[in-house]
Order: sequence, then C-alpha cells, then structure tokens
Amino acid sequence: MEINNCIRNLRVEKGITQTELAEFLHTSQDTISLWERGKSLPDVKAVIAKSKLFDVKTDYILCCEK
Repeated sequence: MEINNCIRNLRVEKGITQTELAEFLHTSQDTISLWERGKSLPDVKAVIAKSKLFDVKTDYILCCEK
C-alpha cells in the first residue's frame, strides 16, 4: 500500500477528520488532503507525530506494513 492510502486508512480507522489531524500536526487541512491524494509527502516530523497518534511504528506509515 502506498503512503497516501496508509495515511488515509489510519486516519479513518482512528475516526478523525482531515481537519482534526491537521490540528494535531499543526498543519492545514489542505496539506493532509495533498498527502492523502499522493500529491505531497509528509516531512519527518509529521511522520513521527502520526506514528505517535496512530500508535504505529514510523516504518508502518512509510511502508504500510505492520
């Protein structure tokens, strides 16, 4: 699975909106949308923050393998 689908799936499984994820990561909803559409990639700080929020390893977010 590609990183954009992984980010979306984790967000949906957690039951949060793009806006809520953006607020947690101190970014914009547009940025989250770009990540989920595969138009942009998150930086290292965002990957680490998402791994903490979703309680998964950073490798999972990058490769989507548990």
